[in-house]
Amino acid sequence: MTRTEYRWLLPSAMSGGREAELVGERPAIGAGPPRARPRRTVRDWIVDTVLFVLAAFVGMAAADVSDQINDSEMVVLVDQLVGGAACCALWLRRRWPVQLALALALVCFLVPVVGGAFLVAVFSLAVHRPFRPVGVIGLLSLASAIASPLIRPDPTADLWASVIGGSVLVLLALGWGMLVRARRQLVVVLQERARRAETEAELRAEQAQRLAREAIAREMHDVLAHRLTLLSVHAGALEFRPDAPPAEVARAAGVIRDSAHEALQDLRQIIGVLRTPGDHESGDRPQPTLASLDTLVHESREAGMTVRLDQRIAQPVAVPAVLGRTVYRIVQEALTNARKHAPGAEVTLTLAGAPTDGLTVAVDNPAPRSPRPITAPPGSGQGLIGLGERAMLAGGTLEHGRTGDGGFHVRAWLPWAV
Repeated sequence: MTRTEYRWLLPSAMSGGREAELVGERPAIGAGPPRARPRRTVRDWIVDTVLFVLAAFVGMAAADVSDQINDSEMVVLVDQLVGGAACCALWLRRRWPVQLALALALVCFLVPVVGGAFLVAVFSLAVHRPFRPVGVIGLLSLASAIASPLIRPDPTADLWASVIGGSVLVLLALGWGMLVRARRQLVVVLQERARRAETEAELRAEQAQRLAREAIAREMHDVLAHRLTLLSVHAGALEFRPDAPPAEVARAAGVIRDSAHEALQDLRQIIGVLRTPGDHESGDRPQPTLASLDTLVHESREAGMTVRLDQRIAQPVAVPAVLGRTVYRIVQEALTNARKHAPGAEVTLTLAGAPTDGLTVAVDNPAPRSPRPITAPPGSGQGLIGLGERAMLAGGTLEHGRTGDGGFHVRAWLPWAV
């Protein structure tokens, strides 16, 4: 059952979005005009009708007592008219609870017939207003309940019993109203917490989707940029050297074929992340680790690069798989950038580190020996940004920039937990 379906069971103050009135809040400055007063719900009509009938019943009983003690006809008529007006005024108890309770408390001094309507007004005041006005008018109501039997005593009842009974009824009306108000405040707070929890859950879901998209985009860039760069370099060489020896053409064509096959395999693996767990293929390739660096360096050398590997890690097999995969992606992006922006330059790859000390990876290349060829693939400028994010997510740091001789360096430090 939705909120709309059972709204008619709630008071209009809660079903119409007027929770601020229940908790005693005021609209903020500049918040615009207040919203229109909510219409009475079915529950409001039932409650108001029942309270009107009860107040009228109490008023008629009091009028009968006034008639039996031989009050004048004029006094009885005035009591009945005032009592009827007080009962009719109860239909305004939600809009003007303070004014109505104050007026009936003053009238009740002289007209006991309004006693039923007076108790209903006190109850409504305690429900719809905070403690300060309730306390002030509550004291006045107690004074009215005590003074009314003294001013117009009932000969058929004991004076002290009338005083104590009237005081107890006023206190019960005040206590019951404050209890209802506290319960409504609790409901409003719980509803607000539920809405806030739903909003936070939606924000967390959106953030998780955004992070997943960023991770997939970063992975596609890191993986495919390397493969497609190899394709571009060898395809450009075949285009501008159609008279190359057959052996060199065959080697370039083989590299293109292998690179295209590897790119398709990597793309299939990345797209598998978007599937449900049950849709993953059993033949997915394992993620690269630090042991895969030799294959990466070999592929770069096959593409014509000069790569010098300086391996200073005593036990490469002890490197955790997650750390090794991060190092692999950093080296892959750095070699791809060097191949695009510094063709023919010697690239130095240095790996050093130990458990608890962290792992350092450095990729350096001098200034390019020749201008960048027009066949070089364009760069998006997002690779180094992605590497910085990857290093930050791993708890490390990454720095990059140009050197004094026109070269470029990439250095990263990553924590190595035991």
